[in-house]
This record gives sequence, structure tokens and C-alpha cells, in this order.
Amino acid sequence: RGATTGPESACSMIAVLRGSISEKTPSRVIVDVAGVGYDVLVPLSTFYVLGEPGAAVTLRIHTHVREDVIALYGFITRLEQDLFERLIAISGVGPKLALAVLSGIEPTDLIRAIRTQDVARLTRIPGIGKKTAERIGLELKDRLPASLQIAEPAPAASTAADQLRDDLLSALVNLGYQRPVAEKAVERVLHAQPDARFETALKDILRALMKS
Repeated sequence: RGATTGPESACSMIAVLRGSISEKTPSRVIVDVAGVGYDVLVPLSTFYVLGEPGAAVTLRIHTHVREDVIALYGFITRLEQDLFERLIAISGVGPKLALAVLSGIEPTDLIRAIRTQDVARLTRIPGIGKKTAERIGLELKDRLPASLQIAEPAPAASTAADQLRDDLLSALVNLGYQRPVAEKAVERVLHAQPDARFETALKDILRALMKS
């Protein structure tokens, strides 16, 4: 029986998780793999394309070890994982902030903002100040492969009106928006689109908030 040197060596081999969705929220998903539930943190760009609980899922995994804490970060595409790992390599950008970046801007828009040094666009992401935005643009501008692409997200099923409102508010608060601002934005979009899906409504809300 081979020996290991601790949690990091035991988990470093997790590159992909294949199983079914046990639970999901905008920031995390529990993946059931042969009866074992893995708690995986995900950005909204991944959440958008996940199925409902019970659906099959395959996630690319980045294992982050800090002191006695092991966290799994999951991504639906290689592009998202690539951007995440490049972001956390920047001084001052940890996994939580990297997830916030991927949740606050589409991957292709992030690549465009980095390549054009669009600091104003990057600072519209909750949690990203001017200095961090400048650092991201400066350190990644010449390190992004020219051929980076992303697949279009697939729509997910709609929810009941009250649950949809609660889910949208929870997602926005988790992304760093103040609750009064989030509530106004949610009401505005749901008034115009009462039958909107969660993912569609959230995208429209984020676009509106970033323009304001």
C-alpha cells in the first residue's frame, strides 16, 4: 500500500469529477461520485450550464490546499480553469477573488478586457479595485493564448417566482452587491421578464448593474 505525505498529496490527483449533481447553488455544487459527495466551489460561468439535481456532470477540478483546508474548485471548460489558475498566480489574487472575477464577467469579455488593458471594465467586477485591475491586465496581457475560446452556455430550467427572486438576491449578495441595490435590480428585471429563467435574469441584472 503506497504511502502519502498528507492531504495535499492525497487530493492532488483529482483532476476531473464525473458523477451526478446532488445539490447546487450559484456558488457551489455537490457532486455525487459513487456515493461520495464532493463539495465543489464554482463560478457563475460554470453554474449557468449545470443541469438540475440528479443530472450527470463532469467538472475539471483545481485542488487548493491552505494550512488544513482543502478546497475543490470546479469548471465546466478548460478555458475557465485556465483563466482561474492564471488569476490566482497573480500576487494578491486568491481563489475567492478569482471566482468573483469569473462570476462577474464572461470569459471572452475578460480576455478582451485583459488584452486591451480595459481597467474600467475590470473594476466593474465586484471586489476588483483599480490597482488589482491594473495588475491583472499587466501580468496576463502577454500570457493568454491567442486561440482561447469558450462554448456557449446552455439554458437551465425555470423556477417558481418567489424562489427565483430569492435565488437572484442570494447570488447578487454573494457577489458583493448591497442588498438594497440587488433588490431594486431584481425587481426591475422580473417586472420586465416575469417568466425569465434564473440564468437569463441574472445575466441581465449583472449587465444592468455593470452599466450603472
